[in-house]
Amino acid sequence: MPRGGPRGNKKTHKGQRRHFTDESEMKHAQEKEERQKEWRRKQGIESEEEEEEEGKEAVKEGEENKGAAAPGDLPPSSSEEDSDDESDRHKGVEHLIEVENPNRMKGRAIKKVTELEGGKTELTRREREEIEKQQAKANYQKMHMAGKTDEARADLARLAIIRKQREEATKKKEEQKAKEEAAKKKS
Repeated sequence: MPRGGPRGNKKTHKGQRRHFTDESEMKHAQEKEERQKEWRRKQGIESEEEEEEEGKEAVKEGEENKGAAAPGDLPPSSSEEDSDDESDRHKGVEHLIEVENPNRMKGRAIKKVTELEGGKTELTRREREEIEKQQAKANYQKMHMAGKTDEARADLARLAIIRKQREEATKKKEEQKAKEEAAKKKS
């Protein structure tokens, strides 16, 4: 009965790292294999005289384009490949995966949200409702100030009644003062 661990036939041994081949190594190995196949095919089909002629032409072309492999060339030795690839080789798979982490910007210009989405952003439902609520409130305040709402009409009617009551009260006070003054003059 199998114990815990990875599924399938592949087993990882304790303390050992898993090896992942990155894309550049795979391409490089494939190119190398194609060059070797081409060379073997040429070796088997062509005669020795033709190979020497192609070898001389390849040497001349190799001097002109120092990195292009001509079809008759022997594949370069591993020491030559290592010296070229060490500068291009990346550690891990970081160069294969493009990450948009805003905390890890390397010389990129910071883009605003409006620039990313073409200018206008869509609002969320809550934001839309909040804006509509504010607009409705402002509209109601305008209508209320103009006296067009039921509540405003009721308030204005109440104010009118209060004004009349105050005016009547002031008139009564003035009449009482006038009566008191008249009574004082008589006495």
